[in-house]
Amino acid sequence: MDVYAARFSAWAPGFTGIGDWRAWAEGKRAIPRNAESPALEYTDPLFRRRLSQISRMTIQVIHDVLPVGDDTKLVFVSFRGELARQFSINRMLAEDGDLKPAAFSLSVFNTPPALAAIALNLGAGYTAVYPGNGSFRAALMAALAPVASGAAREILLAYADESYPEEYAAFSGGRGGTEGPAPLAFAALLGGGGGGVRVTAADGTADSPEAFLRHLFFSKYGAQHER
Repeated sequence: MDVYAARFSAWAPGFTGIGDWRAWAEGKRAIPRNAESPALEYTDPLFRRRLSQISRMTIQVIHDVLPVGDDTKLVFVSFRGELARQFSINRMLAEDGDLKPAAFSLSVFNTPPALAAIALNLGAGYTAVYPGNGSFRAALMAALAPVASGAAREILLAYADESYPEEYAAFSGGRGGTEGPAPLAFAALLGGGGGGVRVTAADGTADSPEAFLRHLFFSKYGAQHER
């Protein structure tokens, strides 16, 4: 069965409208590498007070593709997870030789989808995927499979990675160069039966989160990427 993205949304620091995303998709604008986060005004102030950049981004992009079915499961994908919180734990261990239990709060890999489920009342469950060997294609296949096989009517896919702490950036290598990949999040509602943008894990559009988002953008808005 072919799978389509019926709706999608994206969030990055400093991007406020379709013009910003068009410039990015066409290779004319880069995403800033900073810790700016969505405001999440629709959530309770006490709830959002301690949320990290990646958790805030995840909640925002999922919020922007709602509504979804009561039985729609979430597949969350990230290469780094709660990186800033993990760094704070490592720093505490290196400097103090000990860890406080409170340091683990909200630091685990599945924190962003769990918080999104709470904030947006998503009760169907979620899967948190860390792609092996840095393969976004493998993660995308995990999200597409339930729909393509007929096991699910639709799946909510969400990807997010936050800004690197300065101390980690020089060691990032690979994607993003020495400054580390830019913070980015997007969500897409995947379903069968046509309608929306056709998606597949079988071509270059699955090479990276950025390539996948550009495919969605090009297909919907007709932008041309300047290579």
